[in-house]
Amino acid sequence: MLAKMFGGGTGGIDPQEIAKAAGLPSDPAAMAVMMQQVQAMFSTPSEGPVNWQMAHDQARRVAASENDPSVTPLQRRSVDESLKLAEMWLDPVTDFPSTGQLGRAWSRAEWVEATMATWRRLTEPVATSIAKALSDVISEQLPEEMKSMMGMMGGPASMLQNVGGAMFGMQLGQAVGALSKDVVGSTDIGVPLAEGRMALLPTNVAAFGEGLDIPEQEVQLFLAVREAAHVRLFTHIPWLTGHLLGSVERYARGIHIDMDKIEEAARDIDPTNPESLQGALSQGVFMPQRTPEQDAALIRLETTLALVEGWVDEITAAAAANLPSAGALREMVRRRRATGGPAEQAFASLVGLELRPRRLRDAAALWSLLTAERGMEGRDALWQHPDLLPTAEDLDDPAGFSERRRLLESSDADVDAALERLLDGGFESSDAPHPEGSGTASSDAGEGSSGAGSDAPDAPGHDAAADDDDPSGDAASGR
Repeated sequence: MLAKMFGGGTGGIDPQEIAKAAGLPSDPAAMAVMMQQVQAMFSTPSEGPVNWQMAHDQARRVAASENDPSVTPLQRRSVDESLKLAEMWLDPVTDFPSTGQLGRAWSRAEWVEATMATWRRLTEPVATSIAKALSDVISEQLPEEMKSMMGMMGGPASMLQNVGGAMFGMQLGQAVGALSKDVVGSTDIGVPLAEGRMALLPTNVAAFGEGLDIPEQEVQLFLAVREAAHVRLFTHIPWLTGHLLGSVERYARGIHIDMDKIEEAARDIDPTNPESLQGALSQGVFMPQRTPEQDAALIRLETTLALVEGWVDEITAAAAANLPSAGALREMVRRRRATGGPAEQAFASLVGLELRPRRLRDAAALWSLLTAERGMEGRDALWQHPDLLPTAEDLDDPAGFSERRRLLESSDADVDAALERLLDGGFESSDAPHPEGSGTASSDAGEGSSGAGSDAPDAPGHDAAADDDDPSGDAASGR
C-alpha cells in the first residue's frame, strides 16, 4: 500500500517519495545524511522530546542550501547606520527611549545561531506534550507481548522519544532553515527571537525589495525602523515576551490524542485504497484536538501579536513619514505579515500554532485612535500591565474602547472608595438597616422600653406562653 501510495511501484518503497510526502528535501545528498541520522537515533538517546542537535544541523543545512554569502564590512556599516537613523526617527513618536543597542548585520546562518535558543523555548512545550500524549496512548494500546519485546529496547516510551525526537528535530530544522530565507530581522515574526538584539539580514532585505522599483537603501531604512520599534517595545516592556511564550505553554499543556476519533477514522479506511488514507490525513484526523482552554490561549496569543504588530505598524508609519515610498512599503509589510509565507505555514503545521497577526489592521486603527485621544504618553502607558491592554472586543470596536475603559475605571473607583470608607470607619451602625420592628429609638430609650416590657400588658399578638417557657425573660426583652 505504501509503495503504491508513494510511487515506489512493485520494487519497494521509494525513500525520496516518502521524504517528499513528509515535506522534507528531495536532495539525494541531504537524504543520505538524514538516513544516517535516522539509523543513529535508535542508539543515541535524545535529551528530551526534540533532538536539538539534529534540528540545529538541519536548519544550518537548509539555510546554506541556497546562496548565503557572508556579510561584508560595507553591509555591516550600512545596516548599523540605518538602525542608528531609525532610532533617531523613533524618538519623537514614542514614549519609550532608545535602547542604545548596536545594530547587527547577519547572514542566514548567523540568524539561525542567534535564534535557536528561542525556537527551543517556543516549540519544546508543544513537543513535550505531543510526545507524552503519544507515549501514553501507545503504552495503553500495545498488546502485552509487544510491550515485553519493546521493554528489551528500553520500552515504548524510550523508543518513541528517540524516534519522535529525531523526526521533530528534522522537521523543526527544516522549518527554521526555511524561515531564515524569508525573515529580514530578529523580530520579523512578532516575537523577539534573538533576546532583544537588533539586527537585519542584508541578503534578505535585498530580496524583499526586488521588483518594487524602490531604492534599496530606502527599503532598508523602512525595515530598520520596524526592527528598532520592535526591540524598543520588548526591551521596555519586560513582561511581554513571557506573556507571549506563556500563551504557547498554556496551549501546549492541553494537547492530547483523541483515540476515539482515530479509531473511528481507521474503520473507514480501506487498506487496498490509498486514497482513503490520504483523505483521512488531509482531514486532520490524526492531529491533536484543541480544547476550550487551548482555544482561549490561542485567542490571547493572536490578540497580543496583533497589538504588537499594530503598534509597530503605527509607530513606523509616523517615524518614516518622510520616506517617499513609506506608504507602499507599509502596505506590502501588512500583507506579508497577515498572510504569512510558506515557511511560516510550515512552522504552523509543525507545532499547531500560527504566529501571524490576523487582525493587524484592526490593531493599527485602534492605536491610531488612541494616539489622537490620549497622546503618545497615554497610548504607550497601556503597555505597562497586561490588564491595561486592549482586548479582542476592543479590536472589534476600536471607537468604543475609551468609553468602555471609562466605565470600567469608574466602577473600580466606586469600589475603591467604598473600601476606603469601610476601612476608615465611615460606615456607622446607624447607617445599617434595622431589623424589622426594632425601630430607630436611641439605646437609652430601648433600655427603658425593655425594663418596662415585663410589667406592660400583652401587646396584640403577644405570645404569653413564650414568656412562661422563657424564665430568663429574654423573650420579653425582645431577644
